[in-house]
Amino acid sequence: MNRRSAFIAVIGAPNAGKSTLVNALVGAKVSIVTQKVQTTRARIRGILVEGDAQLVFTDTPGIFEPRRRLDRAMVAAAWESLEGADAIVLVIDAAAQLSGPSKSTADTDAIIAELKRQERKATLALNKIDKVARPDLLKLIAALNAEGVFDEVFLISAENGDGVKDLRAHLIARARPGDWHFPEDQLSDISDRLMAAEVTREKVFKRLHQELPYESTVETTSWTRTKKGELKIEQTIYVSRESQRPIVLGKGGATLKAIGEAARKELAELFGETVHLFLTVTVREGWAEEKARYREMGLDIVD
Repeated sequence: MNRRSAFIAVIGAPNAGKSTLVNALVGAKVSIVTQKVQTTRARIRGILVEGDAQLVFTDTPGIFEPRRRLDRAMVAAAWESLEGADAIVLVIDAAAQLSGPSKSTADTDAIIAELKRQERKATLALNKIDKVARPDLLKLIAALNAEGVFDEVFLISAENGDGVKDLRAHLIARARPGDWHFPEDQLSDISDRLMAAEVTREKVFKRLHQELPYESTVETTSWTRTKKGELKIEQTIYVSRESQRPIVLGKGGATLKAIGEAARKELAELFGETVHLFLTVTVREGWAEEKARYREMGLDIVD
């Protein structure tokens, strides 16, 4: 079989739906998804094999105006994903773009301006179209097309799958003759340890989206087997201040227990075996400045 391959960089403003789209394109969960912006921190590659073609999608952190060192590293990683990419998909939240001036629209405008500066073409994935009236949608498409950045436009709802099949077919057609970069049965390039930590971090975000700020992360500290041969995972949830620890624990440890149960259930489904998950919460001021955290997420420190 003559093989083809392509690297696809998926970029966009925070919460545009990039991770949901990558999961839909791959047909499996490779990136965590929450309603919170800036959920994705690491560069995660999702891998799709379709016939003779292998597509490697890079799910990137959202591109926004960075303030912290971690923010700068995330944004730098997103732009670096364009290097060597065979195609770029810019995901834009149609509903947010039509809601008037906001941080989201400003971030999107800045991305389009930078693509122009770099003289790069992108495929537009206009997302969340199910939340927009058709006349407004047509006006938005015309305005975005006028930017001169997009080679193709696809109207999608990554959450319910509308339009994803057509976008996938378009990207498969972009694959060029060449060897595959990953084994046929591999869905992602991140380790099981990091994926497990990401799953738990997703549950923390979803459970505490109102109470806990972004100053938390999860690390898989131990990966062993019980005497029965069942998977035993130990993880630490790091928070930045002592006042945040009781938030994660909850009354009588109830919140931490709920987070653990939700994560354990998904991990058991993900790995196809019984999982024993043990969580602890530790205060670690300045964790976002530690080089080890950046290496774990595949990011470079940006001063």
